[in-house]
Amino acid sequence: MFVPALLSILPIILTIILLVGLNWPAKRGMPITWLVTLLIAAGVWGMPVRWLAAASLLGALAAVNILIIIFGAVLLMNTLTRSRAMATINRGFHGISPDRRIQAIIVAWLFGAFIEGAAGFGAPAALAGPLLVGLGFPPLAAAIIALIANNTPVAFGAVGTPMIGGLQAVLNIPHVLVDLPAGMDFFHFIDQITIFTAIPHAILGTFTPLLICVILTRLFGKEKSIKSGLRIAPFAIFSGLAFTVPYLGFALLFGPELPSVAGALFGLLLVIYGTRAGWFVPKEGWDFPSANEWPSEWVGIVEPQDEATTKSMSILRAWLPYLLVAIILLLTRLPLLGVGEVLRRATITWEGILGTTLSYSLPILYLPGTIPFILVALVTIFLHRMSGQAAVSAWSKTCKQIGPAAIALIFAVAMVQVMIHSGYNPYSKESMILTMSGAAAVLFNDIWPLLAPLVGVLGSFISGSNTVSNILFGAFQHGVAVQAEISRLVILGLQSLGGSAGNMIAIHNVVAVAITVGVVGREGKIIKTNFLPALFYSLAAGLIGFALIYFMRPF
Repeated sequence: MFVPALLSILPIILTIILLVGLNWPAKRGMPITWLVTLLIAAGVWGMPVRWLAAASLLGALAAVNILIIIFGAVLLMNTLTRSRAMATINRGFHGISPDRRIQAIIVAWLFGAFIEGAAGFGAPAALAGPLLVGLGFPPLAAAIIALIANNTPVAFGAVGTPMIGGLQAVLNIPHVLVDLPAGMDFFHFIDQITIFTAIPHAILGTFTPLLICVILTRLFGKEKSIKSGLRIAPFAIFSGLAFTVPYLGFALLFGPELPSVAGALFGLLLVIYGTRAGWFVPKEGWDFPSANEWPSEWVGIVEPQDEATTKSMSILRAWLPYLLVAIILLLTRLPLLGVGEVLRRATITWEGILGTTLSYSLPILYLPGTIPFILVALVTIFLHRMSGQAAVSAWSKTCKQIGPAAIALIFAVAMVQVMIHSGYNPYSKESMILTMSGAAAVLFNDIWPLLAPLVGVLGSFISGSNTVSNILFGAFQHGVAVQAEISRLVILGLQSLGGSAGNMIAIHNVVAVAITVGVVGREGKIIKTNFLPALFYSLAAGLIGFALIYFMRPF
């Protein structure tokens, strides 16, 4: 049993070696792992050439769905940057409070969460980091805090892409559909996974603002103590709840697209108002030591550029595109209005790819990449009176950014689809995914809820993406849950949660934020610092998973 399991896990091991051990970019490593997967599926599993081609083609097409969402989210971000709306939004955070702990919570936790919900894919830390530096934070502190804070929202980042483009893309397969209980269709299944992702995230996320304050005062305070961080506990927990309560509510009511963006919007408004009104604000503020006392490793080698010196724009006008996104998403996702049903009619389908039983569909108008993201990006050109050159620049930059991601994603999804469909072979062998998950179920049956988030962490660490982590390990986690006879919903929720926690140490994200705040060369220090919070978050989620399985007994 274990020899086939070792062969089936070889593509994953090779991915780790190439991306982590050899530090290859994903656009270079994933095509090779896809090719190795083809050789194993053909040579060991005996998968017919037609099925190999069809599964790879299905993976490439499924990646297009994900890329449309990514393109739209990044396009809107770049459009707002070129229109100077982002600089106006950044300026709006100045002057709210001189307390560095409060600034960290509002910028890294809440504003970062909003950017994650709206754009995702590394944008929150890359934006929050320079903003914190602009407020007077040591660049190393800004990088560490921005990454730790950008955790809970990630599971539903870019309006649910890790769920829609990740788990939904790899779980819509026969042996998963057959396993569903009577009365539960596939989309209801995804909504239920959303709930069991959001519950442990909401519990742990409530305390994340306190965690970042404790880390801030312990590592970057003059007194090097956690006491100053703990003194802001009432405000920090209030700020945590201001996000996690609506976050959980939207997950329960509307599925995976709105929890992060809506939770952050509610949280930002409430916490900024509460700060100005003095709610839970400690009487004694906290600040860093004087800048001339900072150790050299705290200081950025390159000062990040400040775009806030250019032409002004009203706060409302700057935020209006994001408000339009939230409103359009709400209108198109409320079942009572029927708008979503109309949009879903514009679906491109391909039944029986290359004469197999595999099928593909592209709901072009229902994908959030098109409506609202691309739509609102186009409206913003006129709303913000952008020049033609600025608009073209936003589109050009987006295409350049998406290129490497497109290559990596196409081959990653194709690889996983080959592994999933390798069960179509003349020897009646179980697929590579089921073989791998069966071995894991035998070895770790009783403790798998504790390990499931760590698998998600591993996926994000090597790929830099919760979406890719879910693509790599979603079907595997489902297989383990089935064969170990434990809750599929909880295990898949823990997979997605682990992918979010891995965002704190994901190599791609660490490198990106190090560049933006000017601490290139300190990536190892950032990963070492953030490793324990990521591990603690994941293990605590595993314990919550045990409790959910024991007390709720979900499917």
